[in-house]
Amino acid sequence: MTKVILIVLDGLRYDAARVCLGYLEGLVETGRAAVLKLRCELPAMSRPLYETLLTGRKPVDHGVVSNGVVRRSEGHNLFARCREAGKVTAAAAYHWVSELYLSCPFDRHRDRILIDGTGDITHGLFYWDDDYPDSHLFADAEWLIRAKQPDFLLLHPMNVDDAGHKHGGDSVGYRNAARTQGDLLARHLPGWLAAGYCIIVTADHGMGDDGNHAGPTAAETEVPFYSLGFRLGADAALSQIEIAGLICRLLEIDPGTMPVYVGPLSLD
Repeated sequence: MTKVILIVLDGLRYDAARVCLGYLEGLVETGRAAVLKLRCELPAMSRPLYETLLTGRKPVDHGVVSNGVVRRSEGHNLFARCREAGKVTAAAAYHWVSELYLSCPFDRHRDRILIDGTGDITHGLFYWDDDYPDSHLFADAEWLIRAKQPDFLLLHPMNVDDAGHKHGGDSVGYRNAARTQGDLLARHLPGWLAAGYCIIVTADHGMGDDGNHAGPTAAETEVPFYSLGFRLGADAALSQIEIAGLICRLLEIDPGTMPVYVGPLSLD
């Protein structure tokens, strides 16, 4: 049975990924992974694009068009499709994910830790400080994988986005935060692949040189899509709104109304 981990490296633009994620680039170089350049939907902002990645709908369609739109997700979402198919879901993620798919507003005393939940997300560990260490979040995900063996896990670290806002997207601080994430991927992904997971590494949006994002420039919208444990067609054209449906296809579950990548797909 195929299981999937979706890793969303918040705020990591495409050019920085190709320069800084050495382990993933090594896998690409040796034919053990593949990478595509995607253009994120607009506005290139976090909460709207979490909803896009997990529902397959554009912000102008799902209605979460600003970080200030604080409400539960409406309609189909990936966690719900998994649960309806009898799958176990998990998330190690920013608290906005909890607000979208579990409980809104987020209560850090009530909602920080979720074990054996009955909603869309079965197990969750959520944080709220943008500088919550990525190393700790990867450890949170490691615990969820070892203890709960989820069929679908979302891992969503924030330190690259935080560094971008502080230093700009073309800065040593930003690239070093990306390199740190690259090293964490190198430490954890081999074990997760050995455990039978297909893994997607992507980003919600990029980061402008001025330390912000929202609009249509390449720095703000071009993001990476790495695939490990599975392969798309050699000339695959994938859009951000197809990622949720692609994961449904990997999990062999009904995507409902979510768009699905229909090109060639094979497991390694």
